[in-house]
Amino acid sequence: MNAMPTAAAAAMHATASGDGFAVLDACHQQTLVMLDELAALVLQVERGDVDAAARARAAMIAKFFSTTARDHHVDEERHVFPPLVSGAKPEVLQAVLRLQQDHGWLEEDWFELAPHVQAVAEGYNWYDVDVLREGATVFAALYRDHIELEESFIYPEAQARMPAGERREMGREMAARHRAQRAARAKR
Repeated sequence: MNAMPTAAAAAMHATASGDGFAVLDACHQQTLVMLDELAALVLQVERGDVDAAARARAAMIAKFFSTTARDHHVDEERHVFPPLVSGAKPEVLQAVLRLQQDHGWLEEDWFELAPHVQAVAEGYNWYDVDVLREGATVFAALYRDHIELEESFIYPEAQARMPAGERREMGREMAARHRAQRAARAKR
């Protein structure tokens, strides 16, 4: 479970670099770590090994997919996809439309999983192991495929169309919005 500080450090370094795509890439790395954590949590729950460490892992996963991952999708919808749609080649437009649809499906998948992960985090035993297992498998497969398409095709397309100054401005805007959101969440 120590992977999160390393991923967080990578995200901070990416933010310091100023390029919005470095921030997005760092979030993808965090997402992959969290998917591995989710798989490890499912194994713990299946073994009946729901101890304090499992509860902490579940809380970390729930927080990440309820906040950071959602913010990441907003960043893509706001900064990456719009410039690709105008005057896009058909294959680029199809990929953007698919990724937007994926965002909705990932959100639906998380809505199904979240109560069960949160139940583990809070020490309740009403979670459904089968929902966790099957849901986590579908969620992880879709997320990994989604990230692959973005990193191998869409991000390079967007970077080619976006001057370095715009990428830095995108990074600054994303960082400022994320700081404001974290501050607002901390006040709750």
